[in-house]
Amino acid sequence: MAGYGQFCAVARAQDLLGGRWTLLVVRELLCGSRRFSDIHRGVPRISRTMLSARLQTLLSVGAVTRTEGAHGPEYALTESGHELAEIVGAFGRWGQRWLPRHARNEDLDPEPVLLDMQRRTRLNELPSRPLVIRFDLGKPGNPRFLMLRRGEASLCSQNPGFPEPLRIHGPLAALVGWWRGDITYLQAQRVGLRIEGARHLVRSFPTWFDRYLFAEIAPAHV
Repeated sequence: MAGYGQFCAVARAQDLLGGRWTLLVVRELLCGSRRFSDIHRGVPRISRTMLSARLQTLLSVGAVTRTEGAHGPEYALTESGHELAEIVGAFGRWGQRWLPRHARNEDLDPEPVLLDMQRRTRLNELPSRPLVIRFDLGKPGNPRFLMLRRGEASLCSQNPGFPEPLRIHGPLAALVGWWRGDITYLQAQRVGLRIEGARHLVRSFPTWFDRYLFAEIAPAHV
């Protein structure tokens, strides 16, 4: 594919990094993903072939390194790659401020939002005893489980063997709306999000997380 044919650094960077998925792969690396499967989990709709291609591009320009870890190849951002955080952050702030927020009309996957919740758990705020939150969102019969205990949060496809004192179900859009900062926790419940369990746990649930990184950015047009 021909490049832009320009000396400009914007054009040259766009030529290498402007392909679909590339900055989402960088986002996952910035969030701490290291293994191929972890990156893919955060961007579930990218094909494995495309993810390999995007990682190869980032490797070729020196933004990412590849090493052999205990369980296979691991990827990490270089100094060059970490500088892309400014671009990813600018995209996030712009999108949060200027793009319409209509979660009900968006094509949503539960995995990225639950993964973000895992990453942004306030580990020191968790109850002393381990517990599992069951999420019944998206496709019926395909629950997800967030295992929480002081100092640890893990997103699982099966209950790892702890009690499930909280079950969250209802429209995925309601959870996304709260997490992204579009609506309050109470408003999310009013539009169908159901949090079932002991009253003190239902009240405490939102305090266990730092919401989405850009949740405090208000939309430009209300």
